[in-house]
This record gives sequence, C-alpha cells and structure tokens, in this order.
Amino acid sequence: MSDHIEAAPSRIVSTRHLPRVIWVSLSWVIALLLIAFAAEAIKPYDISAIDLTNRLSPPLGFGGRAAHLLGTDELGRDVLSRLLLSIQLSIFIAFGATLLGAVLGTTLGFLAAYSRGYIEHAILALVDFQATMPFLILALSVLAFVGNSLPIFVGLLALHGWERYARIARGLAIAASAQGYAGAVRQLGARPVRIYLRHILPNVASTLIVSMTISFPEIILVESGLSFLGLGVQPPATSLGSMVGYGRDYLTTAPWILLIPATVIVLTTLAVSLLGDWLRDRLDGPAR
Repeated sequence: MSDHIEAAPSRIVSTRHLPRVIWVSLSWVIALLLIAFAAEAIKPYDISAIDLTNRLSPPLGFGGRAAHLLGTDELGRDVLSRLLLSIQLSIFIAFGATLLGAVLGTTLGFLAAYSRGYIEHAILALVDFQATMPFLILALSVLAFVGNSLPIFVGLLALHGWERYARIARGLAIAASAQGYAGAVRQLGARPVRIYLRHILPNVASTLIVSMTISFPEIILVESGLSFLGLGVQPPATSLGSMVGYGRDYLTTAPWILLIPATVIVLTTLAVSLLGDWLRDRLDGPAR
C-alpha cells in the first residue's frame, strides 16, 4: 500500500515537468487547432481573389510587401489566406478519417473477438488483405470508378490503417474478456454490446488513442500525397497537399508557394508523432 502512495506523487511531478520538445509539439498542435476553427475569421483575403498586379510577390522580408505577409502565388492570390484554409481543411480531413478508421477497426476487432468463428476468420482475412494491398492502388481504383468528393475522400482515407485498430482491439478484447470483471458482468446478464462498450472499451481506450496519434500524421501525409497528384481535394477548396502541388511548377521562380505548406506538413507530422511517442511511453510506463 505504501508503495502505491509513494509512487503517485512522482507521476504527478513528471506530468508537470514535460520535456521541452513535448511542450513545443503541444503548442504547435494547439496553434493548428485554433487556426482550424478560426481560419475563416482571421484570413486576410478571399482565397479565390485574383490580383495579377501582385503576381508571384515574395514574402515580407524577401522583397515583398506587408499587404501579403507570405507572398502571393501565380495568380496573385494571398498565400497566407490559402495556407490558413488549407490547414483547416487538412486538419479536419485527417481528424475525420482517423476517427472513422478507429471506429471501423475497433468495431470489427470487437466483432472478431466476440464471434470467434467464421466471422472472425473472415475479418482476419480482410485485415490481412488490407495490410498487403498498397493503399495508393486502392485509392486510385476507388477514385477512378466512384469519382471524387470530400465525403468520399474522407471515407477513403479512413480505410488507411483501420486494420491496425482491428488487430489491437481484437487482441485486447480477448484478453479483457478472459479477466474476472468481464465474466462477472456477463453473469449478471449484461448484453454483449454493453459489456464491450461500457466495460472493455474504457480499459483498452488508452492503447487505441495512442494508435490514433500514430495514424493521424500518416493520414496527413497520405492526403497531401493524393492532393499533390491531383486526386485529393479539388478546387476551389484547398489543402496543404494541393498547395504543394500547385507550387511545384514554380519551385525555381517562387519557392515559397511550395516550401511554406511543405514546412507546415513536416512540422505537423513531427509534432503529432512526438506527442504520440511520449503518450505511449507515459501509458506504458507504470506497466513496466
């Protein structure tokens, strides 16, 4: 008992004294979330406003004007305004796809753990198929036959990595079902849905959340890659990947069009990955 009492303060102190890199990563993620919710209010210009007199104007400090802090693109559109809305759309797409993928994978994983028969084998076969299928080929096939729209694009990205949640949820659900609390609730007459949602899911949620922090930057990169190829977000909407795609033709004459959104992509994926690694170490720490 005394060991537990003495260990608690040390865990509290360690959470208050976060590593500096984690503070920086957390601050970056919070700033992006604030931008995502307030982009429409804080953008200085309409993203479709064309000003050919200021075409390819460089950012402020590199010969540009204060009216366009991050310069303009090939049509004279304000890069800062487009960047803010691109961050908003990319964050919402990545969050929605990550959440949908987690729900899909966790549901199938729980179903496989509960069924333990032909349904389990079918789900595991589907998991193995998804793991071996290159996602780019799947994306190209779906977009070619179904067409592209934002809901379809988000649903397609949700298929990226869902098998990871299914494997984790199945394994943890089988382990949790073998423990006493699940059996006791089952003996009391609780239905399977209640057992899994009210008793098993809260006990495995921390591991699933860590998996989401790992999948989130992956989906941002996939979305950026597809948008770069012209298969993702379609005009007049804009995302970080589409900005990079538009700027590739002007890399030598106006590199800021490509480098600014590319830098945001790199820093975002790095920050979320660092937070995910730190969170995994924190959650696994007491068990070691």
